[in-house]
Amino acid sequence: MKLYNSKTQEQVSFVQAVKLGLGRERGLFCPSFIPIFTNMDELLEMPFVIRNQKIIRSFIEDEIGGSKVDELVRKSFTFLPRLVRATPRMFALELYHGPTFAFKDYGARFMAQCLSLLAGKEKITILTATSGDTGAAVADAFYGLSNIRVVILYPKNKISPLQEKLFCTLGKNIETLAVNGDFDICQSLVKAAFEDEELKNKLKLNSANSINFSRLLAQICYYFEGVARFREFYGNKILPVVSVPCGNFGNITAGFYAKALGLPIKRFVATTNANDTVPRFLQTSKWEPHKTIATITNAMDVSEPSNWERVVEHFNKMLVHAIGNNWQMNEGNIQGISISDAQTIAAMKALHKNGYVAEPHTAIASCGLSKSLKADEAGIFLSTAHPAKFKEIIEQTLGIQIFLPEKLELASKKKILSIDFNPSFEELKKYLLA
Repeated sequence: MKLYNSKTQEQVSFVQAVKLGLGRERGLFCPSFIPIFTNMDELLEMPFVIRNQKIIRSFIEDEIGGSKVDELVRKSFTFLPRLVRATPRMFALELYHGPTFAFKDYGARFMAQCLSLLAGKEKITILTATSGDTGAAVADAFYGLSNIRVVILYPKNKISPLQEKLFCTLGKNIETLAVNGDFDICQSLVKAAFEDEELKNKLKLNSANSINFSRLLAQICYYFEGVARFREFYGNKILPVVSVPCGNFGNITAGFYAKALGLPIKRFVATTNANDTVPRFLQTSKWEPHKTIATITNAMDVSEPSNWERVVEHFNKMLVHAIGNNWQMNEGNIQGISISDAQTIAAMKALHKNGYVAEPHTAIASCGLSKSLKADEAGIFLSTAHPAKFKEIIEQTLGIQIFLPEKLELASKKKILSIDFNPSFEELKKYLLA
């Protein structure tokens, strides 16, 4: 498949995009074309892994071969999403049943398999920023791979204790830097590193967050599973409204790609916390990021989401071939809703009254969906992390006890190995080269 750099329009192959991660001038790689599935009913009836092989083959089979795609998918998708009814008209698509209990496992594992295949004996440095779950998923996916060094930046004291324990206690080829700043600063440092020719050439730099297109390719797949399970309740009579908790906007970008492939979704709700740059943009058409606000949904504390660039490219260039000119960036197709901490707490309590326990990021998505749904509609909200990863706030808010899965229990007792780090690019460069 061909992708293009959103800043320079330079075209690259999928293999090049995976190896480079980020393009020149901080450009993101975007697909030049998205195929369309005309046999959607048949596709949605397939088992999860077989369907995923079909989806990903449609993008990259011509470049790396069908048998290699099938092997990548088999090794990556070893756990299933689950669709659970949370209220009479709202369903949680639980994406946290992987090894680090967060939706990031899907993209990180697929990317690790891709790089392992494509890199061969070449030594690669993965440099990535995380606002929470990306770090754990990336660390788990790449841990112990001898030819890959992983350096993860995260905002000090701004992620949950269990999130930190999952990826900052491993050692070996996993290095973690606790940056004195917010996620946007971490992300800015990573992007600056990718613009430095010396670093890129000496270290073969790559990024494992949603900057890397391979992760988005994997994330497309669970939207299909969600709609397939939704049909078990409604058949073809109701198309789901899908609410996505949005931080860096990679997750919802994958959803737009899924819809372009032909997946029957009525509209998307881009639900943010108080960092509401996108909801305000959708209302005013003005891009005006504010200073990042710390909230109880730390993984979404992003005021300048990188992947919004891909969303704009998608609406401007991609959808014409797939759906026609009538799928514009308006409230009929994408609605932006900002949810406060108080509303998040209220949503957690409302879900619990219905018998469903959700951590704050999931609760935000449910609240956005609830605000968006009309009387004749039903929908899906993405549940992106296991409740146990936010044990403290859930127990405090709901007055219940949350038991940790065994892996989280073991991680909680380990020593943090992170290095405290001031947000200086020169210091980061010196560290990486050392």
